Amino acid sequence: VQLQASGGGLVQFGGSLRLSCAASGFTSEDYAIGWFRQAPGKEREAVGCIESDGSTKYAASVKGRFTISRDNAENTVYLQMNRLKPEDTAVYYCATDQLTLCFLERPLYEYDYWGQGTLVTVSS
Repeated sequence: VQLQASGGGLVQFGGSLRLSCAASGFTSEDYAIGWFRQAPGKEREAVGCIESDGSTKYAASVKGRFTISRDNAENTVYLQMNRLKPEDTAVYYCATDQLTLCFLERPLYEYDYWGQGTLVTVSS
């Protein structure tokens, strides 16, 4: 089981970026996939997640700006980020605990598989 996050980069305030989380070794649509981020000097936090039935959940800080979707043919989950702010600057990770439902409050140690992270920098 592997997850590979990509798509990070430098973007200006108010801009957009789409991150990808490519899954291998399992069928990503069978499980919930979560997106997380860790800003410098801060703890890793949940951004949002997509359940096996396609339902999505988002942290309050990104709700209305970020959208999670999946392409089952590509076995990939996406994080579309719009109206980006400097406080969105972080390393973004995807992860799965191989359950069908997701809970934003779920402890990070319960996630079995993590992607390597991709850096998003938002300039002011």
